[in-house]
Amino acid sequence: MARGRQLEALELTESEREVLEAWARRRKTAQGLAMRSRVVLFAAQGWTNSAIAEHLHVTRLTVGKWRARFLDRRLDGLTDEPRPGAPRKVSDADVERIIAQTLKSTPRGATHWSTRSMAKNSGMSATTVRRIWHTFALQPHRTKTFKLSNDPLFIDKVRDVVGLYMDPPERALVLCVDEKSQIQALDRTQPLLPMGPGQCERHTHDYVRHGTTTLFAALDVKSGRVIGSLHKHHRAKEFLGFLRKINREVPDDLEVHLILDNYQTHKVPAVKRWLVRNPRFHLHFTPTYSSWMNLVERWFAALTDKALRRSAHRSVRRLNDAIRHYIEVNNEDPKPLNWTKSADEILESIARFCKRTSGAGH
Repeated sequence: MARGRQLEALELTESEREVLEAWARRRKTAQGLAMRSRVVLFAAQGWTNSAIAEHLHVTRLTVGKWRARFLDRRLDGLTDEPRPGAPRKVSDADVERIIAQTLKSTPRGATHWSTRSMAKNSGMSATTVRRIWHTFALQPHRTKTFKLSNDPLFIDKVRDVVGLYMDPPERALVLCVDEKSQIQALDRTQPLLPMGPGQCERHTHDYVRHGTTTLFAALDVKSGRVIGSLHKHHRAKEFLGFLRKINREVPDDLEVHLILDNYQTHKVPAVKRWLVRNPRFHLHFTPTYSSWMNLVERWFAALTDKALRRSAHRSVRRLNDAIRHYIEVNNEDPKPLNWTKSADEILESIARFCKRTSGAGH
């Protein structure tokens, strides 16, 4: 077979590799830079231009261009070159100052910067501040919550649960089980005003409570079907009743693997005795503070968004009827929730997160 032109070897220093991997992880901004970083990382692994182009869905000319730019100017070669036009009014030092202030300080009397407060403090326009923040994906107004698991068996539980999702046992049913407690039957204090042309649906901000209900649900990972049961309480007694219902509805020739959280009612002696009498049931617990691993939580979110948040119910009975109807409709055309991330990828992601946050203080 004829061989093409021999490519110049591309080797990376450790610091260059770290920078390129950080750029390549960008998902929402600077996607051009992320693509170029992936080109160089693959090239450093010995990939040919054709293989890289096919993998990244770009042309061979694009791959060759950024490979050559990196070999000529290293990391600086991957950034966009200045384009002709009016001279810049904001210097690199100004940009660096805005970024440093955003990341390392807060305004007086406030917890975070706004474009107006930063503009006033820096002497630049709010539009300039907004553009700098957008370019570097800075969003001081946003915050998210997190909670790292302190479960001593975290790694084992992650591998166990993810293994069930990605490689379920033969002749077995994998069910994600949980309770959605304290679902309130709420009724608005005045009639709802329906949607019309140029007018969204409107309802009063206040409401009247008519009691609560608890939904026990088991999501079949493979089919997307749901087994549900509604109760006034969510004690061990109700959980046992739900296990019996699952036992009745699942064919006798199938093993049953249940993915659960660490709620105490799942581990009481009465439940353990029932499991001994029904050996086809196998319980798999998610790590503490890791409800995101239980796919039924995603189904609960859809239930809330589609059937509960904007509804009005004058009694618990009507609320229960609405939930049963949602389950019935879901089971007529179920949509499985597919798990795609491997246990190794999850653990590597958490390790990177711990590395970034270590030493950050409280």
